Amino acid sequence: MTATDYDLFVIGGGSGGVRAARIAAGYGAKVAIAEEDRYGGTCVIRGCVPKKLLVYASRYGDEFEDARGFGWTSGLATFDWRTLIANKDREIARLEQIYESNLKAKGVVTLKTRAELIGPGAVKLSDGQRITARTILIATGGRPSRYGDIPGANHIITSNEVFELEDLPKRIVVCGGGYIAVEFASIFAGLGVETTLVHRRDKVLRGFDEDLRDGLMEALAGRGIRLLMNEALTGVARDGAAYHVALRGGGSLETDLVLSAIGREPATKGLGLDSAGVRTGAKGEIIVDSFSQTTVPGIFAVGDVTDRANLTPVAIREGHAFADTVFGKRPVQVDHSLIPTAVFTTPELATVGLSEEAARALGHELDLYKARFRPMRNTISGRNERTLMKLVVDRGTDRVLGCHVLGPDAAEIVQMAAVALQLGARKADFDATVALHPSAGEELVTLREKWAPPA
Repeated sequence: MTATDYDLFVIGGGSGGVRAARIAAGYGAKVAIAEEDRYGGTCVIRGCVPKKLLVYASRYGDEFEDARGFGWTSGLATFDWRTLIANKDREIARLEQIYESNLKAKGVVTLKTRAELIGPGAVKLSDGQRITARTILIATGGRPSRYGDIPGANHIITSNEVFELEDLPKRIVVCGGGYIAVEFASIFAGLGVETTLVHRRDKVLRGFDEDLRDGLMEALAGRGIRLLMNEALTGVARDGAAYHVALRGGGSLETDLVLSAIGREPATKGLGLDSAGVRTGAKGEIIVDSFSQTTVPGIFAVGDVTDRANLTPVAIREGHAFADTVFGKRPVQVDHSLIPTAVFTTPELATVGLSEEAARALGHELDLYKARFRPMRNTISGRNERTLMKLVVDRGTDRVLGCHVLGPDAAEIVQMAAVALQLGARKADFDATVALHPSAGEELVTLREKWAPPA
């Protein structure tokens, strides 16, 4: 065997790449990892972690308001954006250091540089250094998609820049209808910003259960977010400190900030994939098999760069499975069929398994169970927002195919429901489970009446 510099060279220091590097090193492999930006990747630096911190901040207004119904009185609550961002930056820096320190503790060589393929078993660093490796893993993640070729597109920021804003705008236009768009619309609205969501489709969150989509749109509108559906931007013009946004339908908006959150794309540009013969798809995603192997022996890819299921825990699972397979000699395939996911709007929603629509499309005869109610705290606080819970059940086998929740703590509830679905739980198993009272989650085990659509 020809001598190489490393057993494994990882391109990308995000969640998937870091996990793969650590596990491979634990198996005794000689590992190096290159990251051109900051260790931790999108999730830690400018994704789910800082976004969740902003979500927490945006919910305190509700807490102060609701407290009055429970007998609390306090002085005028004020919010300072710069304090939040400074504290967020401090926490992200701490996490970044932990990521890099954990790699070094495992003996992984960490390189803060860009790397690109120059062949099946070789990479070139930005300083011109060439490194060889028996195995190469690409884990470069994704990047925000730009809005498109419209006049003034340069005035539109993405989710990368939004975390670095010096000041909180008074008005914002958010473009998109996926996770990132509705989450940021909810965050800014919760912080008191006049918020407009512009989306080219008729509903947000394509692919989610229709009841969740409808329920969330109702809740967002109820919180004062202006929803412009079946609409798009055709131009953005600066006017002093403000912007004029032209709409496809002929209208216009005046705002202080325009945020594009129309999706993400695999970060594969400039990686030298062609030179190594690595096949990519229409969006630039790296084509891999069930073991994350690319079309070139010895080159693998995990995470968002493969555009399979673009979620941080999935990237981590794929990275771990890769290391187990290649260096642990224990072949592991990741099952992408049952992945819990949450959208951290306010109210938040979470889901695992099949939506009603997806289950019907697969030919299942269904029994549906739904509950819609005011959470207990809302009965005293005076808030009218309602929780929705739904179980999608296969009529023939009684197996629970999907669990969908819209309301406070939806993510926490669905995480545990996901365990039940992973084990193949039937509706009878839910029914046989003792309820934890009083809680919102107990509704999932007390649903008895089948729901039928209106005649």
